Amino acid sequence: MALTFTPFPDLGNTCPDFSLPAVDGKTYALKDFPKGSPLVVMFICNHCPYVKAIEDRLIQLGLDLKKQNVPVIAICSNDDKSHPEDSFENLKKRAEEKAYPFPYLHDKSQEVAHKFGAVCTPDYFVYDKNHKLAYRGRLDDSWKDASKVTKRELYEAVQVLLKNEKVSEEQTASMGCSIKWI
Repeated sequence: MALTFTPFPDLGNTCPDFSLPAVDGKTYALKDFPKGSPLVVMFICNHCPYVKAIEDRLIQLGLDLKKQNVPVIAICSNDDKSHPEDSFENLKKRAEEKAYPFPYLHDKSQEVAHKFGAVCTPDYFVYDKNHKLAYRGRLDDSWKDASKVTKRELYEAVQVLLKNEKVSEEQTASMGCSIKWI
């Protein structure tokens, strides 16, 4: 497992367009998430120990933001040949087992990961109501131990956006396993 950190974010960049199949049988595109609300895009996968350590917190984030009508989507872009645990079938199985409250999309070609500039799992992109990048930091301040979380940084960034305020540019990079490129 190669530890990778997200680069300093290009805040203000427009959310890249995408259209990907999801494990729920639908295809999701950027147009399905209209402007007017923040949008959270997470690059995750099934096999990464960093994602596994925070998976229940990602589910809680999805549930909390769903109550506020903030869409959250997850995308897996890993090469499923080298990492079969990240195949579409296994993504579907995991999403059903854990009752993911967000769509789980499969980026088999890895084109969407490249468009976003995603580098690791987990990698988070939070867009404001105009689909401009406002946050690309970590989920919270304790990736390994949920009991030690004192600050839900991503959730708090969304709360700032919901007040039509600007998120601080001081953001702590997310870290995780590198995306498994083809």
